[in-house]
Amino acid sequence: MNVAQTIPYKAEGPLPLLREIPRGADYPVSALGPLAGAVKAVQQATQAPVAIAAQSALSVASLAVQAHADVETLAGYSPTSLYCLTVAQSGERKSGCDKLVMNGLREFERDQTAQHKEDMAEWQLAQRLWTAKRDRLLKEASGSKPDKAAAAEADLKAMGPEPAQPLSPKLTASEPTIEGLVKLYLVGQPSLGLFSDEGGGFLGGHAMNSDNRMKTVAGLSKLWDGEPPDRVRAGDGAVSLYGRRLAMHLMVQPVAARPLLSDPIASGQGFLARFLITEPPSNIGARLNRPDADLAGSAKLAMAGRLNQLLTHPKPLDEDKSQELKPRALHLSGGAKDLLFEYYSATELAQGRGGDFEHVKSFASKSAEQAARIAGVLTLWHNHEAAEVSLDAMTDAIRLAQFYLGEAKRLAEAATITERIEQAEQLRRWILDCWPERADALGRSSQTILPGDVVQYGPNSFRETRKAKELLNVLVEHGWLHQLEAGTVVDGANRNLAFGIVRG
Repeated sequence: MNVAQTIPYKAEGPLPLLREIPRGADYPVSALGPLAGAVKAVQQATQAPVAIAAQSALSVASLAVQAHADVETLAGYSPTSLYCLTVAQSGERKSGCDKLVMNGLREFERDQTAQHKEDMAEWQLAQRLWTAKRDRLLKEASGSKPDKAAAAEADLKAMGPEPAQPLSPKLTASEPTIEGLVKLYLVGQPSLGLFSDEGGGFLGGHAMNSDNRMKTVAGLSKLWDGEPPDRVRAGDGAVSLYGRRLAMHLMVQPVAARPLLSDPIASGQGFLARFLITEPPSNIGARLNRPDADLAGSAKLAMAGRLNQLLTHPKPLDEDKSQELKPRALHLSGGAKDLLFEYYSATELAQGRGGDFEHVKSFASKSAEQAARIAGVLTLWHNHEAAEVSLDAMTDAIRLAQFYLGEAKRLAEAATITERIEQAEQLRRWILDCWPERADALGRSSQTILPGDVVQYGPNSFRETRKAKELLNVLVEHGWLHQLEAGTVVDGANRNLAFGIVRG
């Protein structure tokens, strides 16, 4: 018997353009410990995804504490510096969260800038007087009267160094090159933050173009590790800037994040693995609470007071070096160290063949260190004079590290999607979800679609004929559309190019 003849043919139907990326776990807000209240207040005020508020709070807290202590890990001591990357589409109120969380920081910078202006005026006067005195003594020391020359030379030696220029009070930058960051370290504070609610400007800017990407990735990776950035210039020689710290938070839209997440340079250098990354589910369409000015005011104050305490607290500096930090050692308690080793062992085993983290080894291998850093930030935010990280703080930090490792695994799969396929998927969803209602309103058939329909009524980013045709052909290849014969009558007119819609 011919088995093939007894089984009726059944079409496979449309093929998925991309594998559905599972929804991420809920952000463990309670694990934020002393930061949890502020994060909840910001989330309630903005109605943004709570993970966005959490990322802002963690990164700003890291900036505030990183100058004061390095935290013990399983392999020595590491900075309490955190790099955060938040992926969220436009309209998710990224800027709103950042504005509330960073309000205290901005006020501190504003006050310091005003004081710096006064300090600069005093310095300029002192510097002019010092220069005039030096020039006079130099002239006398080189004169023809031996007694006067000897006295002038002695006075020159007693003058001391030229008055030091006041350091720039700037604590943050948004789109610097690595050279610009090093320059800021040379003239300013040893503890800085790179924060941008439009991180696409940094990722797509001069610092990360094809010529500079390797240099930027290497420089930022060294800063995360606590190693000194270098400055090499003709005439100036090489300078290593010891005792510098950098915290970072970049907020980017998915279209800007995908190239970074799939960039072999960023992945190969371990740069991405230094980030705590999340792409939270959208809240757009569900933010129905009435704006509350009092709630926003409370959210501003939630972090401002503690930020001011930490930023005004004297930084531990190397003797006679106002720009070289000497952070103290923040130890792990016995219980905290044991728990961290258990977490390290579990993530190490999961990196083996067939393990959950086999394909995100770089993230998994750094996750225990990330947990220690997070524990250090939470501990110092609560008490900047703490001697050790407690078991409870490490428990919370590991919960957070597990969340971020899960996000890294989830987003690594999404990063392999090409921009063309991602756009085609967006168009597919629009055709299936939005076109029927639009077609009915126009008195048109909802079973067919024309390139002109996409250009005129579709998503804004596809309102160009060439792109619309390209993406419609992708949907044909995957079986979601079928091209009708040229001359087919659609809505009372012969069409050179028209498509029938297949609903899976």
